[in-house]
Amino acid sequence: MTLFDTTATEELRALLALRFTPQLGPRRIEALRQHFGSAGAALMAGPSGARHVDSVDARGAAGLGDAATLRRADEEIERARKVGAQLLGRGLPGYPAALEALPDPPPVLWVRGTLPDLAVVPTAIGVVGTRACSAHARSFTRALAADLARAGVVVVSGLARGIDTAAHTAAVDAGGASIGVLGSGVDTIYPAENKALAARLCVVSEYPLGTRPAAHNFPARNRVIAALSAGSVVVEGEARSGAMITAVAALECGRTVFAVPGRAGDPLAAGPHQLLRDGAVLVEGAADILREFGWADAPSRAPLDLPDDQARVLAALTGPRTLDDVLSVSGVADAHTALLMLQLAGLVEESGGRYARR
Repeated sequence: MTLFDTTATEELRALLALRFTPQLGPRRIEALRQHFGSAGAALMAGPSGARHVDSVDARGAAGLGDAATLRRADEEIERARKVGAQLLGRGLPGYPAALEALPDPPPVLWVRGTLPDLAVVPTAIGVVGTRACSAHARSFTRALAADLARAGVVVVSGLARGIDTAAHTAAVDAGGASIGVLGSGVDTIYPAENKALAARLCVVSEYPLGTRPAAHNFPARNRVIAALSAGSVVVEGEARSGAMITAVAALECGRTVFAVPGRAGDPLAAGPHQLLRDGAVLVEGAADILREFGWADAPSRAPLDLPDDQARVLAALTGPRTLDDVLSVSGVADAHTALLMLQLAGLVEESGGRYARR
C-alpha cells in the first residue's frame, strides 16, 4: 500500500467517524473539513477546536473524535469489505464530481456495482415518476430508457416500483448502464422484489449498511438522483410527489428538467403539466433529450434481418403510439400487420390501443 493509499484510507475513516457523530450533517462535516483542511485534522482538533467553526454548535462539537465513532467507522469499513460495497469519501479519488452541484453533498457514498465515471455535468439522465403508474407510462418509460441506454446515456432512478423499475430494467436489458439511488443501505434493497434487478445495476446510497428504508430518507435520495444526472425526466406523477421533489432538486443543481405530457385532467399528469407550464422541456421520446444536450442520436433498434416494413414501423415507435400515429410516421400501408408480427417477435407490446417497443 502506498503512502497515498494509506492517507486516503485514514481520511475515509475520519469522514465515516464524522458521519457517525450525532448532530453533524453533511454541511457541518464539510465546514469542519474545510476549516481544518481534512476530516482527520477535524477529529484531531476535537470539541475545543470545533468551537472556532461558525456553523458547528456545542452539541455538534461534543462528540467530535469520540472513540465510539471511530470504532463504528472501522466496523463499517470491515462490513463493507464483506458485502462487496465500496466507500467513496468526499474529496477522495472516485467520489462523483457531479454531486458537488448539491449544497450538501454526502460526505460518504456507499456503492455496490460499477459506478460509471460521472463528470461535473454527467452523460446521465434521471427518469422518475409514480409507483402506481399507468400502463401507458410504463411502456413509454421502457422505450425512453432503452433508447437513452443505446445512445450511451446512463439511466438514473430510485429502484422504486413503477416508473423507476421500468426505467432500470429497460436500460440494462438494452445493454446500457443504470444507477439505482437508494433510501436505504446498499445491502438492504427496497422493495424486496427488486433484489435481482439491483444486482444488475450500480446501486448507491448515502446511508450506512443495514439502514432500513424510511420515509424521511427518500426526499434526500431524490436530490442525489438529480445531482448525478444532467437532467431529470418526470414521466408521470401527481402535483405533490417524490418525482416533483426530484425536479425541484434538479433545478437547484442547475440541471435541466424534462416532463412527459399526459391526458388532460389525469391526476397523474398534474406534476408533468405543472412543470411544462413552468418551462420544463417537453419529452415525447429520447430524441428530445439527446437534442437538448447535443448528444448523438440513439441508433436504430431494428435488427438487420427485419423486413423493411417492420423495420420502418419499429423505428417509428420512439414512444407509445396509436395505429394512426404509426401509419402517419412510418408510411407503411399495412402497419397493423407489421405491428402484429413485431408483437409475435417480442419486440413490441400493445396497451390501451397504443404500441410501444419492449
